[in-house]
Amino acid sequence: MAELNQAIQSFIEYCEFERCLSKNTCENYQRDLKQWCENLQKNTLNKITNHDIQQWIMHSHKKGKSPRSLARMLASIRSFFKYCCQQSWCELNPATGVKTPKADKPLPKTLDVDQIAALLIKPDDTPILIRDFAIMELLYSSGLRLSELSNVCLPDLDLKEGLLRVTGKGNKTRIVPVGKQALMQIKAWLKIRALWLKGDHQALFISQRGVQLGNRAIQKRLKFWGEKLGLAGSLHPHKLRHSVASHLLESSGDLRAVQEFLGHANLSTTQIYTQLDFQHLANVYDQAHPRARKKNTDSKE
Repeated sequence: MAELNQAIQSFIEYCEFERCLSKNTCENYQRDLKQWCENLQKNTLNKITNHDIQQWIMHSHKKGKSPRSLARMLASIRSFFKYCCQQSWCELNPATGVKTPKADKPLPKTLDVDQIAALLIKPDDTPILIRDFAIMELLYSSGLRLSELSNVCLPDLDLKEGLLRVTGKGNKTRIVPVGKQALMQIKAWLKIRALWLKGDHQALFISQRGVQLGNRAIQKRLKFWGEKLGLAGSLHPHKLRHSVASHLLESSGDLRAVQEFLGHANLSTTQIYTQLDFQHLANVYDQAHPRARKKNTDSKE
């Protein structure tokens, strides 16, 4: 029976010299397995059970180890025991079926209403600015995904009614409203578009070469404007989508309407914005409520 530390060393050498894994990967394996061994009471491979590994996961989580770190370490343990089974040092992989705590999904990053207002003040009326600001206005107005925006065609847009037909994920179609400011910017852009157009392209947004503006080009333009206007963090299309979703939910409280507006198949996807709304409420509470504010100095008796 292989002793545990010897088995781990053999596994690391196997990763280095037979699988030819990178030095960084091998060091990560070694570090993860070493940390795991430090908390084990057993030193023999066949005595380590599924329950032992699950107990280690629970103990480590209570001690503050993040779900992401635990998932990585568990992957290392699985790989190690797979190797041990191949060497006939143990019959079963005790890490099979063990689960780590679910990591909290990071909350979407948004801009507040004042930041949106500052962003959408057009500094000039050059052709590229007119196009770029029409893009940003439409993204924020209608909560579009990047691919939805780049694929908008002229027949999809009803300027008179202020509506847009959008084809989203799963080739599903929905109708979304287009706000007054977005309509104004789009009408201004259509005059420029007619001068740039080459051929018979139907795409709403085109480049100076007269061809459809692609996803990457749109991302670059938004990043440019975010940096130029000094916004914290990178400006990207989904940040505007997250922002309008958060602002709509904050104002209306109508989760179902926001779900339909965004084109989410499941309500659970939309519910992430309720956490943003609660976070905003909690921040306001901490700053405004007299019983929540911390005193600068301890009171003296």
